[in-house]
Amino acid sequence: MSSENVYDVVVYGASGYTGRLVAEYMAKQYPQGSGVTWAMAGRNAEKLAQVRDEIGAPADTPIVVADAENASSIEAMAGSAKVVLTTVGPYQLYGEPLIAACAKLGTDYVDLCGEPAWMRKMVDAHDAAAKASGARIVFSCGFDSIPFDLGVFFLQDKANEKFGTACSRVKCRVRGMEGKFSGGTAASFGATMAAAAQDPSIIQLLQTPFALTPGFEGPDQPSGMAPLEDEALGMWVAPFIMATINTKNVHRTNALLNHAYGTDFVYDEMVITGPGDEGKQMADALASANPMGDGDVPLPGEGPTKEEREAGNYDLLFIGEGPDGKTIKAGVIGFEDPGYASTSKMITESAVCLTKEAVDAAGGIQTPGAAFGMAIIERLRANAGITFEVED
Repeated sequence: MSSENVYDVVVYGASGYTGRLVAEYMAKQYPQGSGVTWAMAGRNAEKLAQVRDEIGAPADTPIVVADAENASSIEAMAGSAKVVLTTVGPYQLYGEPLIAACAKLGTDYVDLCGEPAWMRKMVDAHDAAAKASGARIVFSCGFDSIPFDLGVFFLQDKANEKFGTACSRVKCRVRGMEGKFSGGTAASFGATMAAAAQDPSIIQLLQTPFALTPGFEGPDQPSGMAPLEDEALGMWVAPFIMATINTKNVHRTNALLNHAYGTDFVYDEMVITGPGDEGKQMADALASANPMGDGDVPLPGEGPTKEEREAGNYDLLFIGEGPDGKTIKAGVIGFEDPGYASTSKMITESAVCLTKEAVDAAGGIQTPGAAFGMAIIERLRANAGITFEVED
């Protein structure tokens, strides 16, 4: 990392749909002169300048030209930054040169990746180099998986206060969610399925909750793949598509925290559909539905209107089982569209957190929970319209 004229954060992919939202939030929340220096990066300087002007960022906002297919430009960008925030996906198609450059140079990195097989590949290939250089490589800093990973972290923190120990069993139940999958999420899902068709070992990684904890295999976990009646809630619950990535990140956080949740930790995520026969019918319908919707999914670079983003929301319940059958509950609630508006704030606050509060986090391929801990929860509460609260 260069010691002079370095940016705190470089937003790579700033002319794309989500990257533009990130840049817009940066310009509003962290204007130049606020103590956070930042730049917009992408392939086309003219397009970046157009976006800069359209979002109302100052005309002197720095622009960095970098292309995923030009390794030297990627390394130059990484060398100019303390943290590279990248929205350029699918990451399995465009991400590894940047990971390699950051791991080599000691540059911190945050992304929105929900591609677990590729993430495991990056752990195997670049974790050692990142540890050696001190680079903190933090995947999944958007809706997958911050509300879930940090929801568990928050619950366990409160369980330690209440019980003197962490909960060995935690359930996440999605109480509500309004908002569509992003075009990037759909493209990543498609790229993962295409890769799995070529390499059957990827299917095994997708199926195990411990894909991101090489060398550790914990106890059997609930599959979450079929509807069931959650007797503790008196509700039917259905499979949740994002559990495939979130559970892996939660288990990696536990491992990176020296198994602070225990080596016997069990975790699952499902969607609440309601009580009785009606709840069962809804659970069955959800389980058989196309997880990517009815084809009305935005293409990468496209997304909902400002009004649609502001109308979105999500409501997550975490239930921890403590000693002697005691329980503790926590809610994580976001008041904007999860895949776009809330995600753009989460990843921005993650990048800034690395430059401010999380400066002592260890190098290596990290998770939000292990890298940021309570610091990101406080940032999200203060700036991003996300609540973390213990519930009765």
